[in-house]
Amino acid sequence: MRLAAIVLDAGGRVKAFQKQDGASLMRFEIAYGKAFGALALNRSSRQVLQKAKEKPAFMQSLSELSDGPLFLEAGGQLIRDASGEVVGALGVTGDVNEVDDLCAIDGIHAGGFRADADFDAEAAKRLNIKVDPPLRDPRQR
Repeated sequence: MRLAAIVLDAGGRVKAFQKQDGASLMRFEIAYGKAFGALALNRSSRQVLQKAKEKPAFMQSLSELSDGPLFLEAGGQLIRDASGEVVGALGVTGDVNEVDDLCAIDGIHAGGFRADADFDAEAAKRLNIKVDPPLRDPRQR
């Protein structure tokens, strides 16, 4: 596994990018598209992918209107402060979707921030947070 990760601020501007040696060429664009998609729809990129499956015409229109790329795979997570305010997004690519998501969430926590899954059901409803179903690490049996 050769990971790459990108951090965007709440306005979609790149704040940091890191790619492991040996990671494939397009990792910046893929990670950016995951994080940008999460910001664009205020939900994880896993949910953006689900939205694309449910409403392809909507997503086609959004893609045409967008100032940035929308990469339709899991691995993009919103970065929130303690009050639930979106302060950015983290996109990770290089492994299977579940591992990319888990790495993004771990990265958010390492920076002292919160991911959508960190809010209880009441706070999620109050803050209009769309929480993903629980993730299972496919590397653990």
